[in-house]
Amino acid sequence: MSKAYKRVVREALAEDIGQEDITTNRTVPAEARCRARLLAKQGGVLSGIEVFRSVFDCLDADVSDWGSLAAGDRFEKGDEIATFEGKTRAVLTAERTAMNFIQHLSGVATQASLFKAAIEGYNVKVCDTRKTTPMLRQLEKEAVIHGGGTNHRHTLFHGVVIKENHIAAAGGITNAVTKAWEGTHHLMKIEVEVTSLEQFDEAMEAGADAIMLDNMGFDDMREAVRRARGRRVVIEASGNVRLDTVRKFAECGVDVISVGSLTHSAPAIDMTLLIKNV
Repeated sequence: MSKAYKRVVREALAEDIGQEDITTNRTVPAEARCRARLLAKQGGVLSGIEVFRSVFDCLDADVSDWGSLAAGDRFEKGDEIATFEGKTRAVLTAERTAMNFIQHLSGVATQASLFKAAIEGYNVKVCDTRKTTPMLRQLEKEAVIHGGGTNHRHTLFHGVVIKENHIAAAGGITNAVTKAWEGTHHLMKIEVEVTSLEQFDEAMEAGADAIMLDNMGFDDMREAVRRARGRRVVIEASGNVRLDTVRKFAECGVDVISVGSLTHSAPAIDMTLLIKNV
């Protein structure tokens, strides 16, 4: 776990604990230890097991006899995801924060796996976006990978993506691409977001490395793919991609389908943490 995410964990714990866990500290002996079991209440794909463990470590739970599934593993309702022993007070105080992380991240991984399964048989990538939870982007993008998806750029620094407002501010697609080429090094890729075939043609002629088809109809997407045949350009589809429509996007022949809901709308996976005294 990186220093950055240890800081996130500590801040999440501080948010939940406040001055102290008054319930646990008044009812549980300081010397007590327990055996904890993390159980799945529904099926899914695991992500966040590392940060789950780190929450207890940050409270000096003295974790021992640890065992768990690995990130990316599938589990079913009733499966044991992790077991460990630790100081009861620390385990109980850390429980909700640890559960919040692992349930959310496993939800992201599960969502990614469902989208990946929906396009089985097509040579196309399901990709996340920057529509992530503030301060949790790296963890959420790792969760997408655990679910079988792929990552778009991690930060604004990792690539040029010229979108609608950039085009308006720069005075058009050609001007925006030209300025991007002049202002970056020769290894930097440039993507342009387009909403019509006219814009698509302009982006290709301007020399875009990738073109994002934003909220375009399926007929226009198929035509864009046809026009790009033989050209070294990556075609990405984006906008209103749902689990029940993603296969239609894949059928158009695009290279990448970006899905914001992988991270911003993934439902948490239901789990429970049960303890017993040792």
